[in-house]
Amino acid sequence: MLNLLAVFAGGGLGSVIRYLTGIYFIRTFHTNLPAATFAVNIAGCFILGFLYILFINKTDWNEPLKFALTAGFCGGLTTFSTFSMEVFEMIKTAQYFPAVIYVLMSIAAGLIGVTIGAYCAKFCI
Repeated sequence: MLNLLAVFAGGGLGSVIRYLTGIYFIRTFHTNLPAATFAVNIAGCFILGFLYILFINKTDWNEPLKFALTAGFCGGLTTFSTFSMEVFEMIKTAQYFPAVIYVLMSIAAGLIGVTIGAYCAKFCI
């Protein structure tokens, strides 16, 4: 139960930071490009990669804190960081073909999902 609460708290913080980053980028750069999303995705990847190595080398961190920072904060900030870590682990274990398939399918499915969602929304509005 404590791990669940830790993920909840970390996720809330990550989501708020993602939201504030979006506002900052819109007000500062006045652009329609997904610069804020790109920034939080890359930051999330960096943070998760950093924590991954930190937690492997320093196993004495308590479990709820690990969950709050990884699944919670990084998950709330961006799921792209988790996706990237999964691909990293596949490549690290020489699962090259499944890694490529996972990347291609994830991108394609994400784009298809957005397209279908946008298409459906047009009929609901």
